[in-house]
Amino acid sequence: MSTDGWKNFGRYGADRDRGNVHGAVALGRALEDALERMIIEGGIKSPPSTRRGLTARMRYLMTHKGGAQALADAGITAVAATIRAWTKGTQRPRPANRDAIDTVYWNLRAANVLNNPAVLKAHLNRDGRGTRIEIHPINQQVVDEPRRRNNLRVRSFQARYIWDDAVDALTTGDADKLEEIWDDVISELDSDYGAYQYVSHVGLGA
Repeated sequence: MSTDGWKNFGRYGADRDRGNVHGAVALGRALEDALERMIIEGGIKSPPSTRRGLTARMRYLMTHKGGAQALADAGITAVAATIRAWTKGTQRPRPANRDAIDTVYWNLRAANVLNNPAVLKAHLNRDGRGTRIEIHPINQQVVDEPRRRNNLRVRSFQARYIWDDAVDALTTGDADKLEEIWDDVISELDSDYGAYQYVSHVGLGA
């Protein structure tokens, strides 16, 4: 594909694969994936069916703002003494309540992480070391054959100093800022940068 083809995405068929998207879109998805992993991997590992897992969830809910209300909103109407017994592990809830507690825990943890973008920023900045970014070129098979660039490869490098702005753009839905950041990212690819304006996938090593 010629340089003009990259500037006019879809002219030669690249848009036939809906997985081929602007790098800013792929970067946003990669940030969402990193956020989801952080929520899950940093959460309680023990299942709610175990005493340890249940009491850990209850302690989280009882010590974080909104936890008690979230339980009530989920239809858990146990009296205070029963809630304390669940939290101490001296009494077990019925399976339906146990499953509801698990759902409420994960929802509250996700909300708390989402409402504190500084945590994701620190996770990606890694004290200045940054995060590895992996860029997959568009699927060339859908491009008109004379315009294909089958020599493109996955590019990978350590990205620093972009993550604060990237997380802010993600949380505020600032698509223009994500595009600006993506331009900064692919500028690391020197003369090939135009070939990665649109990509099939972006992965983050975080």
